[in-house]
Amino acid sequence: MNLELKNMIEQSDSLIQLKKSDLKPGDEIKLKTKNSVYSIIVDIDGGFIVSGGWFDKMALSPVKTKINGCTWGGSVIKTDIIAACGLNLEFGNRILTSTIREIIYFPRSIKN
Repeated sequence: MNLELKNMIEQSDSLIQLKKSDLKPGDEIKLKTKNSVYSIIVDIDGGFIVSGGWFDKMALSPVKTKINGCTWGGSVIKTDIIAACGLNLEFGNRILTSTIREIIYFPRSIKN
């Protein structure tokens, strides 16, 4: 196994991360990246409604999209997570965020 890939696998176990399987419709995630802030709401059909960052710059917010997972910036992607500090989020349109620095999670059950 490639040494770099082995290091990524070992690192992935200790990442501060939010798994897709932990999310329910109506949950909201705020992501602070190196360059932007994103707001992500889990839609009822398993998709995501996203505002902020690149989508604001392109005047597309809010947009419904998929989230492919998180990467280390290359072609290796961890598809079971929506966000992990130190990684880059990849949206369904293949847009990558800058490095995620902070994840703020608001479960639907605590919102008014």
